[in-house]
Formats: sequence, structure tokens, C-alpha cells
Amino acid sequence: MVEARDPFGLPIAVQQPGSAVAVNGFVEGFLGYTPRILEVLAVADSDHSLIVQACAAALQMFAENGAAPANARPHLERAARAHLPSSERERQFAAGIRLWVDGDTAAALATHEAALARWPRDLCTLKLAQYHAFNLGDSPALLRLALRALPAAHDIAWLHGMLAFGWEQCHRLDEAEHAARLALAMRPAEPWAQHALAHVMLTDGRLAEGAAFLRAASGQWRGLTSFMRTHNWWHLALMLIELGDEAGALRLYDDEVWGVDKSYSQDQVGAVSLLARLELAGLDVGARWQELAGWLETRLDDRVQPFLDLQYLYGLARAGRPEAAALLSRIEADAPDAPTATREAWQRVAVPAARGLLAYAEGRWDEAATQLEAALPRLVSIGGSHAQRDLFEQIHLDALRRAGRHAGVLNALQPRANALPQSLRLKRQVRESCAALGIPAPN
Repeated sequence: MVEARDPFGLPIAVQQPGSAVAVNGFVEGFLGYTPRILEVLAVADSDHSLIVQACAAALQMFAENGAAPANARPHLERAARAHLPSSERERQFAAGIRLWVDGDTAAALATHEAALARWPRDLCTLKLAQYHAFNLGDSPALLRLALRALPAAHDIAWLHGMLAFGWEQCHRLDEAEHAARLALAMRPAEPWAQHALAHVMLTDGRLAEGAAFLRAASGQWRGLTSFMRTHNWWHLALMLIELGDEAGALRLYDDEVWGVDKSYSQDQVGAVSLLARLELAGLDVGARWQELAGWLETRLDDRVQPFLDLQYLYGLARAGRPEAAALLSRIEADAPDAPTATREAWQRVAVPAARGLLAYAEGRWDEAATQLEAALPRLVSIGGSHAQRDLFEQIHLDALRRAGRHAGVLNALQPRANALPQSLRLKRQVRESCAALGIPAPN
């Protein structure tokens, strides 16, 4: 065995010297959203060490599709058969991956959090734990995990980017901006810190400033993995919609948000979300739903995360595909047997939300509003960020409007407009609601 070190000085045990480079590529690619994350696959056939196989299994799981566990499990089995020397940290890392592959994300999160208490510079474990916490809708865990690592890893920009997102998802915008700017001072092209700062500026109503910031940073995104590259452009598109530049946002859909990796889950839901928001803002998106649905129709059996399935369903429904109703039926049938950690999210949130989204796409406005109302109070449990989940709230409000329930619409819209005074979209919708209710609109 070859003793080596990861990027943060922690020991790793591999069979070949080149494998250490590949493992470090996985770690740095994972944290920095670069294609280096794929390097570990090149050595996984020849190096059966636990850390190599655990990283390869994690990479398979990041595909976020129904085949991911079956593709990941052979890596863990290969390491188990080889039974090569490994450190306790590596064994705990692999144990968390194994729980994830087996569908117990809550236990995987707990395992990684326990490891982080012992090895707080293990930022790969931190990032993976944050990934699970995010998908479980546990924003306090995002912050707690990053704070735990701070004393030992304060010198690493990636840690401050993760901390910034944790603060932002806990609605602590000042602390989030401070952490993001510290990360960017240390590493000016740090994409997750840029992403966290975009969240801050959107939530804070600093739309013009946020759009300018993202445009200035966008030249650094070309070499990133498809999710991070397209997702930061997605954030810019959201700001353009609020600023009244729907045509500019549609150009970003065509040029930057959709098309980098059309087979990937996160690229697909980003495209669904952006098209939906453009329509909600009043833009005709043409035949784009039809093209997108061709990629979504393979997702009927995934059931990886409710956040993903809901957007697959909506994209299929907007394209008029019968697969949307089929996906709803499968969500309803599978929800009672979902893993314990996510069963309530599937049953009490995903099922009514899916019914509401299909009803909305089919023009059944009252039913859509009623079903979505049942899901919204617990919406955080499906995962996703505030900005991402806002799509479902926008659809709910539009269903209320189309059902003629204008008082409820205005009651929800006016506080949003007050919080985002630069949003021309919200101002327009408030004026329309006031006109429908026969009251004067704000100046």
C-alpha cells in the first residue's frame, strides 16, 4: 500500500501512487465543481483500496437516477473483497457512502457528522454531509456542520463558501455575505461562494447589484461541472426575470442554462424551473417544453428525491405528455414505502404537490390551488433551496389568480413586493391583483 495525503493533509491509503492523485482530484473537483471529480473512475478498476472505491461509489450516486445504487454497490463490494489496509477515517467515510447507497440518507448524514467531529479538516466529508442535509431540507444542519469545521479549516476558501450557504439557508444574510466575501477574497473564482452571494442578493432584493455581480463572475464558469455552471447562470436568469428582462432570461436558457449536460438531473430541473418561471412572468416559451420533455420521459422510475420528481412531472405535464400522469401514479404508489427519512416528505408533500402541479398544467385551477396549499406548509422537507422551492409558491399563486381568488393572491404578493422593491414582475402582478379587487395599486 502507498501512504499519501489528501489536499487537507489527512492520510489516505491507496495501492498505486497515481491513485492518490485521482482521489485528490475527486476531492478538489467535488469541492470546486470541476471535472477533476471524475478522475477517480480512471483508477477504480485497478486500485481496490477502500478510499478509491468509496469515492467511485459516491460519484455513481451523484448521478441521481434510479440506476445509481446498482452502479455504486459493486465499488463497495470490490473494496470489501480486497480488504486492504485503511484508516478509521476512510472506513467511516465508506460507511456513510454505504448507508447512502442503501437508501438511509439520515443515517449517512449522522455518520458523516460524527466523522467531522473527529476530523474537522475533512472537507470532503463536510460537503457530502451538507449534500444530504440539503436534500433532507435540514438547513440548520448545513450551518452546524460548517461551523464545526471552521476552527480547524478556517484557512480554506471552500469552507467559507459552504459556511456562507449554510448561513443563507438559515436566513442569516449578513453572516452569509461576510463568509462568501471572505471565501472570494481567498479564492476569487470560488463558485459556491459566488452562488451563496447570489442567493443573498436575490433574497435581499439587490437585484441589479446581483445581476452585475454574476455577469462579472461568469467568465470563470466555463470550466466548471455542468450543474455549477448552469446553476449560476440560472440565478442570473432569475434576477433578469425580476428586473423585467424576460427576453434576456430566455436567451440565457437557450445559451447557458440548458444544453451542457441534458442527461443530468440538476440540469434538467434547472431547465424546468426556468421555463416555468418565464411562463409565469408572461412569456411564451414556444416549443421548448416539448424538447425538454424528451429528456424527462426517462425519469418515471427514479424516485431519488421528491424535489426532483416534482419538477420532472411538471415539465412532462407542460409538454402534454401522458407520462406526467404515469409519474403521478407512481409517486402515489411508492410514497408509503419510501425510506423512513423521506417518507413523510413523499406522502404529505410530494403527493399533494404532484397532484397540484398536474392539475395546474391541465387548467384545473381550484384543484391545483387546493392541492398545493396542502403541500406548502411542509415544502422545506422535499429539499432544494429557498430560491428553488419558490417555484411551487409562484405556481400556487398563479392557480389562485386563475381561479379568481384575488384576495389571497394579493395577501401573499404584497409582502413579497415590499421585500423586493426592484422586482418589476411583482409590481406588475400586484397591480393586476389590485385592479381585479377594485382597489388602488401602490405607487
